[in-house]
Amino acid sequence: MELLQIDVDADVVEERAGREHAACSRNVLRKQRNWERQVAAKKSKRKEEKQRRKLNREESGARAGSPQFTKRVMKAITKERLAEAQSTGPKLCVDLSMTDSMSDKEISRLAGQLRRLYGSNKKAARPFHVFLTDLREDSRLYRECLRMNDGFQNYMMDITEESCLDLFPAETVVYLTPDADAALETVDADKVYVLGGLVDESIQKKLSFSRARQLSVHTARLPIDEYMVKKDNAKNFHSKILAVNQVFDILSTFCRTGSWTQALQAWFPQGKGYVVAADDSQLPLCQTES
Repeated sequence: MELLQIDVDADVVEERAGREHAACSRNVLRKQRNWERQVAAKKSKRKEEKQRRKLNREESGARAGSPQFTKRVMKAITKERLAEAQSTGPKLCVDLSMTDSMSDKEISRLAGQLRRLYGSNKKAARPFHVFLTDLREDSRLYRECLRMNDGFQNYMMDITEESCLDLFPAETVVYLTPDADAALETVDADKVYVLGGLVDESIQKKLSFSRARQLSVHTARLPIDEYMVKKDNAKNFHSKILAVNQVFDILSTFCRTGSWTQALQAWFPQGKGYVVAADDSQLPLCQTES
């Protein structure tokens, strides 16, 4: 009987050890996946910064034959361009109505994306008129923007608690979402383009599309399927979900070049598992008011 009892106890110990090993393996895999996502995000950010530096060098080269301006003069020129955009520039809203369900970490990431979006718009030769809609002053995002983004209250963009439909007729609104059927072909001065201000690490699908349906407005997606193809990778990972500032950079570059190929090649993150398929023909440039 004592020997039998020892065998039973040994089986129980082995079974418990097996469960603990399985749980440990799952934790290791989860940590590994989180680490890989962090590495991919850092690589994407480095690529964005490299691309920005390249564009800055190109702009500097283009101005080489022109008089060199002081920082104060350049700041005044930038301010003048942004002011002009508020009357003649293409209109773009960032819909911030979906932030209540986001974690504090996601809120911080979104605040950083809004800072980078504004930085890109300041550098653009033809800036957008940017609206941050559904942004309450008592919200976590507003407070985080004040904390993280120097001079946020002085950003030359419209910050409002109203929604895009309070500001513009529904028939002029185009909500950009990766789940839309129609691909965006060009940027029209008569339209108002809306980006979903959303950072969702749990990847709840079709959130921005559902929001567009709720507003009963037109939807469109970036022409990723038309100009890009999937690239084989070890993790077999392919995603069309982009950060707010990445979508903005693609739109801004398309407005400048008239080429979706150039815009996607410059700003679509390599870690998303897509590459540009071939050169596109030159499409109409961003249509803005004269």
